[in-house]
Amino acid sequence: MVNTLPSKGSLAVQQTRLTNTLAPFYSKTAAEPRLTVIGAGAWGSALATVAMRNNHAVKLWSRRQSEPLASAIAEADVLLCAVSMKGVPSVIEQIKACNLPKTKIILTATKGLDPATKQTPSQMWQAAFPDNPVAVLSGPNLSREIEMGLPATTVVASQDEAAAKVVQDIFSSETFRVYINTDPLGTELGGTLKNIMAIAAGVCDGLNLGTNAKAGLLTRALPEMMRIGTHMGASSETFFGLSGLGDLLATCDGALSRNYRVGFGLAEGKDLETVLIELQSTAEGVNTTRVLVEMARTHRIPVPIARQVCRLLDHEISPMEAVQALMERELKAEY
Repeated sequence: MVNTLPSKGSLAVQQTRLTNTLAPFYSKTAAEPRLTVIGAGAWGSALATVAMRNNHAVKLWSRRQSEPLASAIAEADVLLCAVSMKGVPSVIEQIKACNLPKTKIILTATKGLDPATKQTPSQMWQAAFPDNPVAVLSGPNLSREIEMGLPATTVVASQDEAAAKVVQDIFSSETFRVYINTDPLGTELGGTLKNIMAIAAGVCDGLNLGTNAKAGLLTRALPEMMRIGTHMGASSETFFGLSGLGDLLATCDGALSRNYRVGFGLAEGKDLETVLIELQSTAEGVNTTRVLVEMARTHRIPVPIARQVCRLLDHEISPMEAVQALMERELKAEY
């Protein structure tokens, strides 16, 4: 039996219907990989919808459900974690208690840095489950557009190419094109670090600084992301792909991006607390900025854009002062 998709409507209504209707597994054949999506927010629900449209076996789980997580993942071949960064350690601990078989693929779609360890989600998952294949899904993927079935592309990255291909087959469709690579860290960092730049882009547009300023900002944002990534061991080439430059362009270009809306709200004169309340959702860039700047300070990595965003988030400077600080930096060669 194949589950029917929820009808079009508000995102909140779609998520509610999806959570209610995805409780059992559905599949065309028993041989197909079965997927459990952990996290029923906008991103988790969107990815569950993509897999379900492909007639794959899907179960959507959230901590608000009565079903134990151990039961929800018991029959799954692929575990997709789409919870916020702060929820990742708790989910890992719950699954560690389940004696997870080594054959199960762990797929992370979380974007952020852990404040305690400074690790990415995939690094945390691999450390907890060293014998399981771990993959990362990231790209220019605004969840609302994916829910609507608009064309999109993404990347699945894993050092286990066979695992990446399994995930690629689950999600690939006529409207969702999935590429694979072998650099999970770079793929993940591209999607993580661009959230900081999206806050800066929102400030730029909120202050009406113009096209020239925003083009300059995004152009300088990419090498800043690459400096962090290559220092952590990622490939510089990855940042020119979908999960780097592609995600940067998508997230810095409009109101569907939560991190962009944070920057735009700050530029309008609102305080951060008010902006986050109005957002009614998680903006991972806020936490990521603070963790990154602390890490960059320790390792002496220049991150001028992230540093000014951090000062803005911490109420040390105004949006215009942040712009002025970047414009008044010491003159230097471009490369």
